[in-house]
Parts: sequence; C-alpha cells; structure tokens
Amino acid sequence: MEQIVGCDIEMEFHEVNAKTEADVRLRLHDGTQVKAHGAANRHPDDPAQQRVGEEIAAARALNDLSQQLLEKAGGDIEEVTHLHTHLSG
Repeated sequence: MEQIVGCDIEMEFHEVNAKTEADVRLRLHDGTQVKAHGAANRHPDDPAQQRVGEEIAAARALNDLSQQLLEKAGGDIEEVTHLHTHLSG
C-alpha cells in the first residue's frame, strides 16, 4: 500500500549591500523541524543581480539542509540498530 506524506519548506532571503542570506526551515509531517542557512557575497566588481545572489544563497542553504537530514537519518538508524551508520550525499 502506497503512503504519501508531505512536508512544508519555507525560505526567506535577507539582502544587505553585497551580501544575500537565505534561511530555510523544513517541517516534516511528524512535526520535526530542521533549519539551515546559506549566504552569498557579491564581488564589488560584479553588477548587482539580486536573483543570482538569492539562487546561490538558496543552493547553499539547501545543501546545509541536505547534510543535516542525512545526519539526522543516520542518528535515527543508529538509535534502532545500535550500529554505526555513515550516510553521505
């Protein structure tokens, strides 16, 4: 029997001068929340392109989120099996 569950993800951006930051929050269906952060710094010689900074900061935040989820899953597995687990992306 197939089971479909969902989760909510929220991301917001903060831009100050040449720095763009992204904060992401993932809320799993069991209520667990995982938060992550990413940032991008524009080189002074580059033109101001807000979208590009957001894309880079978002990618870095999602990468951080991915690593945290792998670590959490590994911990959850170890809790049940009592064996060392190494998960990598």
